[in-house]
Amino acid sequence: MRYQGAMAKDDWAGARAYLADTIAFVGPFDKFSRPDDLLVTLKKLHPIVERVDIHRVFADGDDVCMLYDLVTNSPAGTAYV
Repeated sequence: MRYQGAMAKDDWAGARAYLADTIAFVGPFDKFSRPDDLLVTLKKLHPIVERVDIHRVFADGDDVCMLYDLVTNSPAGTAYV
């Protein structure tokens, strides 16, 4: 949740601090195993994001899965991630 909070404030270095050096991110358009690659893409996407509506968060030790709607102000609308 602190990771999401950092991104909401455009604090990309702060968001990076919450990510391991190897990740498994799978979204509607791409997937990432390196957190820095993910953050580069998220920075580009950030201007069209209206909000993130979190549905569920699962945690098992250091592993976390967050299911959410990425609500945008673009023709793409809302994406389930």
